[in-house]
Amino acid sequence: MFRRHAAGVAIITANHDGVPYGFTATSVASLSAKPPRFTFNMARTSSSWPAVANTAYIGVHMLGLENQGLADRFARARDRFEGDHWELGPHEVPILKDVSGWLIGKIQMRLSFENNAVVVVEVVDGAVGGDGVPLLYHGGSYSRPAPLDYEI
Repeated sequence: MFRRHAAGVAIITANHDGVPYGFTATSVASLSAKPPRFTFNMARTSSSWPAVANTAYIGVHMLGLENQGLADRFARARDRFEGDHWELGPHEVPILKDVSGWLIGKIQMRLSFENNAVVVVEVVDGAVGGDGVPLLYHGGSYSRPAPLDYEI
């Protein structure tokens, strides 16, 4: 059923013991505006879980249509951080370049449930990138939103 639910594509990054980690996620959601918080879900069997489980700060990067290659890289490849597409940012969190925007957050809670976890994060820093078309994930593939003939 959730293959029918379109979701924005993001990349979560963390730095653990000087090693950058990251993965593509479609579960990022706003939690509150004051204070600004967001959540994401992940498998505790993920190769990135030890970093998320043992660090205080993570990054979330919102992706645009032009970032599809980056989304694929962080979903499938092992060489996620080879190259000049990232740099260390605040709190030593890996920041990806040329994305729609990024946030750095301090982890407030990790709620484990069976082999998964819900992570609650409070925003401490961030930046907005250029305007662009958001990257969506729907039906097992990437897509873009289509405008409707509707005005508010």
